[in-house]
Amino acid sequence: MTVTFIKRQKERARQQRNQDKQLKREQLKREKAERPARVSGGVDPDIAHIIPGPQALLE
Repeated sequence: MTVTFIKRQKERARQQRNQDKQLKREQLKREKAERPARVSGGVDPDIAHIIPGPQALLE
C-alpha cells in the first residue's frame, strides 16, 4: 500500500466520524425539542420526599 492510499483511508474515516457525530447531535436536538417542558416552580419528583436539615437517628 502506498502512503497516499493510507492517507486517503484515514481522511475518509475522519469524515465518516464527523458525519456520525453531526447526525448524533441533530438527533439529540430533536429528542430534546420533543421532551415535555419542565414546570417552573414545580417540585422535582426525584427530591420531593427529601427533608433538608439534620436527620433523625436510627434506633
